[in-house]
Amino acid sequence: MVDSNKKVNSIFIRNSISLFLSIIVFICISIKQATALSHEWVGVPKSEYGEQLWDRQSIRRNEDGSVRVLSKFIPKTKSEITNDILYTMDINCFEKSFRDVDVSIDEVNSNFNDLADWQDPNEDKLILGIITQVCRVEN
Repeated sequence: MVDSNKKVNSIFIRNSISLFLSIIVFICISIKQATALSHEWVGVPKSEYGEQLWDRQSIRRNEDGSVRVLSKFIPKTKSEITNDILYTMDINCFEKSFRDVDVSIDEVNSNFNDLADWQDPNEDKLILGIITQVCRVEN
């Protein structure tokens, strides 16, 4: 009878520890996901096509010296076809050029292409606004 009680206590303690560790892991993952999805959106001057925002919290310096930032385009007229579009952009502040390394309609389904070509903003007011503001913050 004594061995049976010890065995039950041992199983109870082991299960309690497993449950406790599972709860801790779940809480940590939830906190990480919640903070990963928080943004500090900054707007650039609007254009006739819509509005462009960039996330101040997403700025990262790349190994080549360029800056990576998450931006969001909000079209002036919305429909089922024209949703908000998220861009992960690399910006070369010295050359005033950019490349879109990811384009998606949500943050979960990303497909990064770090080999995208660098482009001139071609007088696009929204892209120039992001380049100007991000480079001012980063330098």
